[in-house]
Amino acid sequence: MKSKATLLFVVAVVVAAMVATSCTSKPEQAPATKAEQPFASAGSIEMQLDGGDYTIRASSDDRIRVSFAGDSGNANATLTASGTHANLAIKDTPHKNFRATVEVPATADLTVRLSAGNLEISAIAGNKDIDSKAGNVSIAIPNSGDYAGVDAAVTVGNLDAGPFGESGSGLAPHLKWSGPGKYTLHAVLGAGNLELKR
Repeated sequence: MKSKATLLFVVAVVVAAMVATSCTSKPEQAPATKAEQPFASAGSIEMQLDGGDYTIRASSDDRIRVSFAGDSGNANATLTASGTHANLAIKDTPHKNFRATVEVPATADLTVRLSAGNLEISAIAGNKDIDSKAGNVSIAIPNSGDYAGVDAAVTVGNLDAGPFGESGSGLAPHLKWSGPGKYTLHAVLGAGNLELKR
């Protein structure tokens, strides 16, 4: 029990330090579009993201649009699209107060690799493969019945299963769930909080 409490304390300290770092005050920059491409609905999008705070949400049109806010420093976005597949890489992000919003078609298969930081994914229909080393990850699940399989795990921290039932915390909470839908969700977080929410 003591070791579990110690692990949770370490996670809390790490996550709090990351949040404090990302929120350090600097002159605020208005959101600026850094990359944009037309992209058909129901395609697959792969993202490689350096550390920062990210929001991935549905666009109002069939386009991928990337905007930076906060302190963008020397961060850059490279977006390529061919047919039904797109690749996005956001690199060289500063260590403080970097935020990015990625808009994608409302139906898209997402593969996201985040080195560290906070990630919020809004209601986007499609398969999801999410991997983050540390931070907070929140994934909106408007309808659990859309999914055929869910596999979510946190090495150290909290897992809120939301509409999929049982939650857990501490060392290696893990969720496996099967349903009637057609999509799959795979989410892995090294340290921090993983939330699946309606």
